[in-house]
Amino acid sequence: MTSGRPPLGLSRRDALRRGAAATLAAARGLGPALFAGCSLGISPRAKTVTVGLLHSQTGPLAISATSLRDIELHAFEQINAAGGLLGRQLVAQAPDPRSRVDLFPKRARQILENGAVAAFGCWTSASRKAVLPLFEQAKKLLFYSVQYEGNESSPYVVYGGMVPNQQILPALDWLMGEAGGSRKKIFLVGSDYVFPRTANYVAKKYLADKSLKPVGEAYLPLGDRDFSSVMKQIRESGADCVLSTVNGDSNIGLFAALAEAKIDPQAIPVVSTSIAEDELRSLLPEQVKGHYAASCYFQSIDTPANRAWVAGFRREFGRDRVTGDPMEPDWCLVHLWKRAVEKAGSFETEAVRQAFRDGLEFAGPGGTVRLDPKTQHTTKVFRLGRIRGDRQFDVVEASATPIEPDPYPQIAFPGWSVDWTRGGLTRGAEVDIDGNV
Repeated sequence: MTSGRPPLGLSRRDALRRGAAATLAAARGLGPALFAGCSLGISPRAKTVTVGLLHSQTGPLAISATSLRDIELHAFEQINAAGGLLGRQLVAQAPDPRSRVDLFPKRARQILENGAVAAFGCWTSASRKAVLPLFEQAKKLLFYSVQYEGNESSPYVVYGGMVPNQQILPALDWLMGEAGGSRKKIFLVGSDYVFPRTANYVAKKYLADKSLKPVGEAYLPLGDRDFSSVMKQIRESGADCVLSTVNGDSNIGLFAALAEAKIDPQAIPVVSTSIAEDELRSLLPEQVKGHYAASCYFQSIDTPANRAWVAGFRREFGRDRVTGDPMEPDWCLVHLWKRAVEKAGSFETEAVRQAFRDGLEFAGPGGTVRLDPKTQHTTKVFRLGRIRGDRQFDVVEASATPIEPDPYPQIAFPGWSVDWTRGGLTRGAEVDIDGNV
């Protein structure tokens, strides 16, 4: 079995010169890091500990996911340079799932069999759900940094991205409010998989509570770039705004189609939930300028902590690189895990989860985040950014304080809740989302 493990001692500049694929291929010759002799499978004499990374480096999701791998390696290198974690150097295994849901379980099994004490990864909810049973069976933690639809809980997942009550519902409030133009004719467009359909289910329930409903709804397969039919639907619906849950490089097609259809962002603004500075690097400025993204972080946040973080990342990976959401939540998750391990004095999963209960915070580049021990989600500042001509964002709206996570908003999932400090999941009635429970 190939390990796909890049040595963290290799400088990022060298890795970039060789190319990520060559770096990982060369690392396969190192063999798996397996240790025996204690309950964790880690020898007291071991000088390293393995951490798994599950990020697509090829395929339609590579446009977004590669940077998550890079920011994690950057964090691990800093931790290693400062003496490691519990006296051990972190060694990453990063096999490529190639944007294929069917490959994610194989790659997850690979890193777990090769001794990973925890893993960071997945982009889509489909990939996360595909690997979840493996982490639950192995009783290992998966740290997931991407915004997602909620409606999920596991004691073996730490969710670092925004859930709808932190992202989508505040975005709808802004669109419907005076600042957003008092818009009421909302068109929903998304990629055709779990996150967009469930997130839009929550959005529709929220709108219905305000005696509104979307004027249209459309989905295209992940990776599809032909949005011509969707543009026709938007025009014919009379929409005055669009909420987009389109993911990956499908965004290239979406914004090209918007420009081709001459849709004015002042008349029909698009608010995207899954686009950040990384994706904008592949888009023409004239096609995206004036549209919006709902996020918890933007590179343009003007604070000393953020400027230093951005500068450090670009020194390692190149001046052309950018930071964005979910890179910043990913950075925070690595350091929250580090703090939990140090607090527990152990890499063992239950000891780390026990450390969650005492409350953990980390001052990230976008502000302080807190890990909620009840839900194993994090607090988030809601930010709305308008896309500039330089492919950066002007922040036009932000919540006054961090928003507590609610993976089961009662308007959409009545009776459901979770509290891992008191027994775990409470089930309500099963919810049918577009025919899929």
